[in-house]
Amino acid sequence: MIIRNIQFVLLIFLAVAATAYAGEKDSQPFKTSVIIQLEINDVIGPATADYIERNLQKAVDSGAMAVLIRMDTPGGLDISMRRIIKQIIASPIPVISYVAPSGARAASAGTYILYASHIAAMAPATNLGAATPVQFGGFGDFDDDKDKTDKNGDKAEPFPASMTQKMVNDAAAYIRGLAKMHGRNEEWAEKAVREAASLSAAEALKLNVIDIVAVDVTDLLRQLHGRKVNVSGKEFIFDTGQVEINNILPDWRSEFLAVITNPSIAYILLMVGIYGLVFEFSNPGSIVPGTIGSICLLLALYAFQLLPVNYAGMGLILLGIALMIAEAFVTSFGILGLGGIVAFVIGSVILMDTDMPGFGIDPGLIAGFALSSAVFFIIVIGLLLKSRYRPIVSGKEEMIGLVGEVIDDFTGTGMIHIHSENWRASCDQPLRKNEKVRVTAIDGLLLQVMPINTQENE
Repeated sequence: MIIRNIQFVLLIFLAVAATAYAGEKDSQPFKTSVIIQLEINDVIGPATADYIERNLQKAVDSGAMAVLIRMDTPGGLDISMRRIIKQIIASPIPVISYVAPSGARAASAGTYILYASHIAAMAPATNLGAATPVQFGGFGDFDDDKDKTDKNGDKAEPFPASMTQKMVNDAAAYIRGLAKMHGRNEEWAEKAVREAASLSAAEALKLNVIDIVAVDVTDLLRQLHGRKVNVSGKEFIFDTGQVEINNILPDWRSEFLAVITNPSIAYILLMVGIYGLVFEFSNPGSIVPGTIGSICLLLALYAFQLLPVNYAGMGLILLGIALMIAEAFVTSFGILGLGGIVAFVIGSVILMDTDMPGFGIDPGLIAGFALSSAVFFIIVIGLLLKSRYRPIVSGKEEMIGLVGEVIDDFTGTGMIHIHSENWRASCDQPLRKNEKVRVTAIDGLLLQVMPINTQENE
């Protein structure tokens, strides 16, 4: 008890000391000359959000001067984008978003991140914009409905559906708030959402959408020197005269997360997990299928928890599998199996609740799994079930009931010829040579037999 009390007091002392040190550290000006550089070079998803969150916190903990996010992205998921923006807004050190190299873009979700950053920079021949929300799960290309006409020939409203209108209004208010926070062009920000407008780097600088156009990182640092920004209510002045860039690339955790949150990979893991568990339940004690299936299923469920999943689609997939399994048990002349395949395919198609490019499931993969599932559940499991009702043709149990022939006269124990082999046999009655006997039991290598005529009379 005394030792526990001492440990408790020490923990309190360490916590107070750490808090005091953190407070003293926050009150001091930045003296370090290190900028942490992060990379976004693909669709923004759960793995990207995890990578930015962890390394932004690492930069803060290490006392870095700022974080530089180098971007080239077509957009990404709304939930992942908002996670990144929350971290940027809450960051106690400046976050610089830089769209580079030349030819890169910060479309859709990348535009929101650019607006949320303390410094927004672009390389020449880059562009941003097209920030119209595609669906609840993602941001991506602009809506083609804005160019359509109604039945009277008049120009149709770009967002006629009430749900779509709510999404657009929410996105417009969100990006206007980000623009206002850093004194950037609010009107064009809303235009990027409502009209899917895009801008080149030079036009963005002219319209006060970004702060800097820089050829490369060296040029960017040169232009940052002496610039003032507001970071969490405090004024910060960049001193980039002798700055060092520390580039942190995605580690194994980010790479692993990127792999399993790929919708096609998550879909494969789900199917392998279901196959493994079904095979384990149909053959208890196999161990390997159940172990692999459980691991794959848990990984798939974790990935789907991070992805924009339509749970109606998930339900249809499970229903389709259940119907295909039922086809193996019930004679329905293929109706259950066909219904299962249809439900499985429809569920797979609508599983991902977003139209964002890069977050769909390949139709060929769906077709392959639909056919293989039909074969596996209807044919293979059907054959396994039928095999359980067939007579035993090998092993000790197969000996019971077989007819053999006595080799020599004996009373008690002797030899018989059965199953093309000679076996020791035991009988309560005397047996004569060439007499037919039937096996009634087996004890090790000793057969219990009875004369056939005696058995028939009994």
